Amino acid sequence: MSDNEHRQLARDSLFVMAELRIDGVGGEQRIRVRNLSSGGLMAEGDIRVQRGQLVWIKVRNIGWVEGSVAWVQDNRFGIAFREEIDPKVARAPMVAGEGTPRFVKPAMTFAPVGELRKI
Repeated sequence: MSDNEHRQLARDSLFVMAELRIDGVGGEQRIRVRNLSSGGLMAEGDIRVQRGQLVWIKVRNIGWVEGSVAWVQDNRFGIAFREEIDPKVARAPMVAGEGTPRFVKPAMTFAPVGELRKI
């Protein structure tokens, strides 16, 4: 896909935190995702990346996605994904599961008063 074709993809504005791995750099960096499309995203953060650098980003509800830095301007940068994703999945509410933090899981429900057991 050419650069011009990437610009034509519908982008959803959003503000979510994500983890970023940079090829050749150890560890993960915390970044803010500002918009997302099937072919890439715009991120913001206090990290140094260079155009063409290989990266992996953990997209909410999707997991790790491989891409490369398409552009850099100040503390913002674009990432072009190697393979397209479904941005609607990333926007969907998080599903409670074993790996879900406690504060995201639904609140505990209590038994109705008539069903309490005596000790």
